Amino acid sequence: MKLKAGVLGAGHLGKIHLRLLQQSEHFELIGFYDPSKENATAVSKEFGYKAFDTIDQLLLEVDVVDIVTPTLSHFDCAQQAIASGKHVFIEKPITKTFEEASALRDMAKEHQVRGQVGHVERFNPAFTAVKEAIQSPMFIETHRLAEFNPRGTDVPVVLDLMIHDIDIILSVVDSKVKNIQASGISVISETPDIANARIEFENGCVANLTASRISMKNMRKSRFFQKDAYISVDFLEKKSELVRMKEAPENPGDFDMILQNAEGVKKQILFENPTVANNNAILDELDSFAHAIRTNSTPVVSLSQGAEALRVAQQIIDCF
Repeated sequence: MKLKAGVLGAGHLGKIHLRLLQQSEHFELIGFYDPSKENATAVSKEFGYKAFDTIDQLLLEVDVVDIVTPTLSHFDCAQQAIASGKHVFIEKPITKTFEEASALRDMAKEHQVRGQVGHVERFNPAFTAVKEAIQSPMFIETHRLAEFNPRGTDVPVVLDLMIHDIDIILSVVDSKVKNIQASGISVISETPDIANARIEFENGCVANLTASRISMKNMRKSRFFQKDAYISVDFLEKKSELVRMKEAPENPGDFDMILQNAEGVKKQILFENPTVANNNAILDELDSFAHAIRTNSTPVVSLSQGAEALRVAQQIIDCF
């Protein structure tokens, strides 16, 4: 039996979620609620989705609530859904503050419901293709640059863009954050449009993150450096590259690439371009949430992980 799902918010991203929930083999889309009567009527008329007059009415008919509203309302919407015993999928960032996120995490545990945060880059095929190869990285560099779009400028670029990379980094570095240094500049918006952060972890790993929403071109690239390996992920172009080093063979072939360091140690360099599957990352994250609910397992991006990404993001913002 499919899980009955309802969507809160029918804006640009909300309409995408509505379409994908309707396509999903694991959900039955019941309908949506949007506070704008005009928008709700238009969306319902164009796509045929059922529009509910209140959140309470929608909650009576669903098992799962997909929250795709502005960040400022995430907490109130999720709180209402969890109190009604509904599982919640919340678009990133999880809430406006870490305190709100912590409250939702505890509330979900109390009401024994599942919660997942929409950090969609975890499902980007370029990342999933190499995720298992990322082992104990010691230096990470990320660039997430976007052309200006008025959507999202109600929050700093850290919460709008950089939080994607914060979440990815926290998912691959098995260590606590030790120190954060950051700077941010407002150019067009009332909040910072460009930001750079340096995160130091207790195990010695260092991550350098740059995000901008006023760039001339779009870029979403991350590079992971670890012992005997370098991994590059292009989240935008859906490409990955894995460069490994191993002990050089005694009799290398004519086309083997060999490097020798100052101590005379020879290493062979191997290049890999993993196969990157063609997928819809948003559909995959929604379906993975259905699996977590069905199997009573921890979602890929839990409320706790979403809260931790927000906590680090807030620490970065506090540096400005």
